[in-house]
Amino acid sequence: MWDVLAGFAVVWLIIAVGYLLGRFGVLKPEARIVMSRTAFFVASPCLLFITISGSPISEVIGPQFGVAAISAFITLFMFLLLGRFLLRGRRFAEQMIAAQSAAQVNGANLGFPIAAYVLGDVALAAPVVMFQLALFMPIMVASLDQATIGTTTTSSVRPSTTRSVLRRILQTVGNPVILGSLLGLLFSWQQWSVVGPVAESVELLAGAAIPLLLLSFGLSLVGNYPLDKAAGRRRDVLLATAVKLIVHPVLAYLVAVYLFDLDGLMLYAAVVMASLPTAQNVLVTAVRYQTGEVIARDTVLITTLLGIPSMVVVALLMT
Repeated sequence: MWDVLAGFAVVWLIIAVGYLLGRFGVLKPEARIVMSRTAFFVASPCLLFITISGSPISEVIGPQFGVAAISAFITLFMFLLLGRFLLRGRRFAEQMIAAQSAAQVNGANLGFPIAAYVLGDVALAAPVVMFQLALFMPIMVASLDQATIGTTTTSSVRPSTTRSVLRRILQTVGNPVILGSLLGLLFSWQQWSVVGPVAESVELLAGAAIPLLLLSFGLSLVGNYPLDKAAGRRRDVLLATAVKLIVHPVLAYLVAVYLFDLDGLMLYAAVVMASLPTAQNVLVTAVRYQTGEVIARDTVLITTLLGIPSMVVVALLMT
């Protein structure tokens, strides 16, 4: 148990450093963008490549992937069902953003550090990241494309159907994190390895991923104040937060136990990954489709503040 709490302490301390750097003006807001982009385009793909290529392929595309997928989609549909009765008068596109806020976890920014320092294996975050980037996000974007037809004339939001599908496929395959994962899978499958200076360079870049992600995350907390009454979306945010931090982990536990017969570390990992806060990509999606921005922003912030304490509770209950 103390090892688990020590792992959470490491994560929180680095997040706190990032927050203090932003709070006292040592780093400006634009530094977060630089660090996030460096992590996304360089360090995280290297980390995924190193991690996946050194793991059996059955561990990456296996039960953890299945638990992540099934629990996320059930969470999404449960939120939509609850929202139909509790959140009347919302447009479908806004409901989808709220449901996505309840079902999509921050697998990259927090998943990698939590997997490394709490679960003891970065590879345990890889199936969740791959599921969300390769399957969940494209489906959500396609749904929003259909839901926003006729509500905007912006060509970047509503391209032709054929071009939109092709563009989504190319964007997904060309995503740096997906590329790193696919290369890792190829090397794992063929049992190849990278050696010499190339291997050392990739390992050094991979080592930068977790510090960059956590510092950037801490910077993002500066100056955010959720649940503004004037925005009129408190119920949406509170419902999405409750579903994300309570319902989603419970569903992951049930799916892991009764469908995949997981136990021990694998069961613990499945529940912890489902307990992660809402992904910041949800806010990016909300801004792009010009709907649900308040819900996405506030849910990301609140689940981020409560996410690690809730994972400590999960650790206490399961260890």
